[in-house]
Amino acid sequence: MRALLERTGLRSRIERAARFTPARLAVAVFVGIIAVVTTLLNLPIATPDGHPAIRFVDALFTATSAVCVTGLTTVDTATDWSPFGQAVIIIGAFVGGLGIMTLASLLSFAVSRHVGLTQRMLAASENQSRLGDVASLLRAVLYTAVGVELVLALILLPRFLTLGQDVPHALWYAVFMALSIFNNAGFVVMPEGLEPYATDWWMSMPIILGTAVGAIGFPVILDVMRHRTRPRQWTLHTKLTLTTYTALALVSALLIGIFEWSDPGSLGSLPPHGRVLAALLSGVNARSSGLATVPITSMHETTWFLQDVLMFIGGGSASTAGGIKVSTFAVLVLAIMAEARGDEDIEAFGRRITLSTVRLSVAVVFIGATAVGVATLLLLHVTNLSLDTILFETISAFATVGLTSGITPLLPDSGKYTIIVLMFVGRVGTMTLASALALRERRRVIRMPAESPLIG
Repeated sequence: MRALLERTGLRSRIERAARFTPARLAVAVFVGIIAVVTTLLNLPIATPDGHPAIRFVDALFTATSAVCVTGLTTVDTATDWSPFGQAVIIIGAFVGGLGIMTLASLLSFAVSRHVGLTQRMLAASENQSRLGDVASLLRAVLYTAVGVELVLALILLPRFLTLGQDVPHALWYAVFMALSIFNNAGFVVMPEGLEPYATDWWMSMPIILGTAVGAIGFPVILDVMRHRTRPRQWTLHTKLTLTTYTALALVSALLIGIFEWSDPGSLGSLPPHGRVLAALLSGVNARSSGLATVPITSMHETTWFLQDVLMFIGGGSASTAGGIKVSTFAVLVLAIMAEARGDEDIEAFGRRITLSTVRLSVAVVFIGATAVGVATLLLLHVTNLSLDTILFETISAFATVGLTSGITPLLPDSGKYTIIVLMFVGRVGTMTLASALALRERRRVIRMPAESPLIG
């Protein structure tokens, strides 16, 4: 393989891309993975015997949703795909959940056996690691992902067995759901879905905890593991992510519980302990996993709007979650608070946040909002659906959450392609954009005179 790459000149091209344009290489890697998954899903073996062939747009939609760990679907995962097709979907989610820059770094290792300086800068930036520690960090990422997924599978396996499933089905359900939970993929393999388990603590608690671990990000996991007994040595990124993620999870669970407590279409039909459990699950699934035990379509519009906000914020940087990321949200909140107090510096946990970080956060939020806005306009133009349902769907796609207002299978092909692009942009765009902008910082010898335009 190595000799073939050298003869065709592809090895040198990939090596050069890994050194000088790693963000572009990462996008190419993701496109390639989606193409492979789409091809596999188009094979006859990917559908059950006697089942009509899946259309290309639906196979591409499912592949993109899997690799971008979103969970939105136009066909039913449990009934419209064979075990082979389901395996392709969840493996695509596993690979996609490892992260774009991690994949690019692994490709660089495989081809050139080393990582260029620019690549190291990007990997270190994304994973909060030292430049010389990239190789060990990549191994830690893989070990962490596989380890957490194995633990989740071992917890879920006995539950499926106690529910009357035979060993092969119980094992398959446990492995599939473990991968879907940790990677925040949002896919469900059980034909009955998750709604029958709304009051099942044995099923819901692994979803809550596994989703949170996957959504806080590999840098946070590794930092906490390295300094388990010394929290004061945690990085500012770790402290901001854990504080903001936990606060948002608790506040959103409380608000959703209040909004939906008496609604017979959602929490109101459950016993009190089931309502608490479903509210806790809703506190984490709206920002990343999309695994819901109560029907989203039956919730109040107030809850939908709250979930719109939560989905747009998303989870931690370099995690399996999407959105603008909780650290971006935290930086903007801290900047607003500093401005309101008249402070010159933006500070948190005894550290000063640089102005370039604030500018980068503003850029990420603005571009994310623009992507959602453009997609919403396009879907409003090609469908007769209401704004609230379309906005919910577009934010869910951009933030790679997977919660749905139920309109995805009803979209015309043009609408499905719009969602496909939005899922890709949401998973790839903000991360590569942030890395690219960070590397474009330059020093200027001559600076223009300062002047402040009126704001507000």
